[in-house]
Amino acid sequence: MAAMGAANAPTAAAPGEAAHVASPDRTADGLAAPSRSGAPAEVAAMHGAADAHSWVDDIAAALDAGGVALHRPELGVLVAAVPADALSRAKAQDAVDAVDDERVRLRSAVKARDGFFTTFCISPYSRYIARWCARRGLTPNQVTTASLLTALIAAACAATGTRPGFVSAGVLLIASFVLDCTDGQLARYSLQYSTLGAWLDATFDRAKEYAYYAGLALGAARADGDDIWALALGAMVLQTCRHVVDFAFNEANHDATGNTSPTAALSGRLDSVGWTVWVRRMIVLPIGERWAMIAVLTAFTTPRITFYATLIGCALAACYTTAGRVLRSLTRRAGRTDRAARALAELADSGPLAELVAKAAPRGASSYLAPVSAALGTAAVLAGAAATGFGSWVPVGCAVLYAVLAGVAVTAPLKGPLDWLVPPLFRAAEYGTILILAACSEVNGALPAAFGLVAAVAYHHYDTVYRIRGGTGAPPHRLVRAIGGHEGRTVAVTAAAALLHHQNQGFTIALTALAAALALAVLIESIRFWVSSGAPAVHDESGEPA
Repeated sequence: MAAMGAANAPTAAAPGEAAHVASPDRTADGLAAPSRSGAPAEVAAMHGAADAHSWVDDIAAALDAGGVALHRPELGVLVAAVPADALSRAKAQDAVDAVDDERVRLRSAVKARDGFFTTFCISPYSRYIARWCARRGLTPNQVTTASLLTALIAAACAATGTRPGFVSAGVLLIASFVLDCTDGQLARYSLQYSTLGAWLDATFDRAKEYAYYAGLALGAARADGDDIWALALGAMVLQTCRHVVDFAFNEANHDATGNTSPTAALSGRLDSVGWTVWVRRMIVLPIGERWAMIAVLTAFTTPRITFYATLIGCALAACYTTAGRVLRSLTRRAGRTDRAARALAELADSGPLAELVAKAAPRGASSYLAPVSAALGTAAVLAGAAATGFGSWVPVGCAVLYAVLAGVAVTAPLKGPLDWLVPPLFRAAEYGTILILAACSEVNGALPAAFGLVAAVAYHHYDTVYRIRGGTGAPPHRLVRAIGGHEGRTVAVTAAAALLHHQNQGFTIALTALAAALALAVLIESIRFWVSSGAPAVHDESGEPA
């Protein structure tokens, strides 16, 4: 690759990936900055061209002086130089030729940040599977589909309720995760990015995990009559709420200014020590560690023990990450943008009832009104459902109170320091109410029906997240209104429990019908959007828990 500087001096770089990495990067302000591992003079001196100069360096210096943050990725084994004469050009070209382009492509196919299990137990060989797939013309979407099918077969094996079935399920779950890593590595290795592929990769991960939970619950019932659907639903609720915490916090601080949090500074210092990085990544129990634990426990223990361990591990991880983010938010001075407030409002998923309250309620002056209102409403509806049990009208009244407080929470733009807690509190209220009422009903089939309902609603919420990440905004507001919003669905479920408690299977039928209607409406809109839209493919390199 050759790029002309101010003095018409060509810049040499390694072929293939090297040309890509050494090219200018676009900053958040839409301006180009040079990709380099050091200052211009330092880079030039390394290649015998200390007196070389480029207009790109002038632009970078001007941007630096103006306070614009520039992205300068480390080149690693790649070469970037601005030769000033024929000799330095020849040396630079020799350095370029010495770079093993295939090795660079394989290494860059792996995420820059990932969990311990994925980094050391999967990626060392999955990258070669990705290369094997690329050489045979397989696409990332085909590998993603193969990962889903493998996980579904694993769930079917777990559902047999036999020890050979459980062992096979554990092995296949790990195989599915290997393919799950391979599809992303194949996309990076062969540069096959697509909007559809990003959507499939994101949604199939949730479908695989939820299907496996259902398989374990079915297997436990078939093995010894152990009813653990409440544990399966609890694991799904907890994991989904964890993700909403991640998504909401990241969106709230995506473009925040003035981060002066001492907690963030401490986190940065810990990341500078090698072993603490891996410990902190394992504590949050990302998808690799989580699936490895589930697979091993499935093979050697019982589904009930598997769910107990999953719930305890995910609960500890949720406490760790949420506490850290609360501390960061309380100790930082940051101004949040309209974009962040809009994203949080979209993640809140408020329906017609909350909107009516928000229009009528006066705007509060407190910075903590939104999270306090959401927390009070969540506590009220969960406590009402748990204390009075199935068939009472008290949960209905608590659900109406929750809808009012939810409307108060979204009255003003969500720009407060802890306003990112509002969406996860709403998820906990809705999912938790469904779980409690189904568990207390003791109606045959109510918990599996509740599992399906929460899965359908969770899909809608994940779909909202990935649309926001792609810069296309949330699903159409008409869809959110049509499916009631979180507060409308909560009122509907509590009313169904009160009205149908005396009817055999009535509550189960109501939950099943609601789940089917929601799934149909959400899937039709989601598939239409992701297949036909021009949304950009978003690839997660953040290392956040999946």
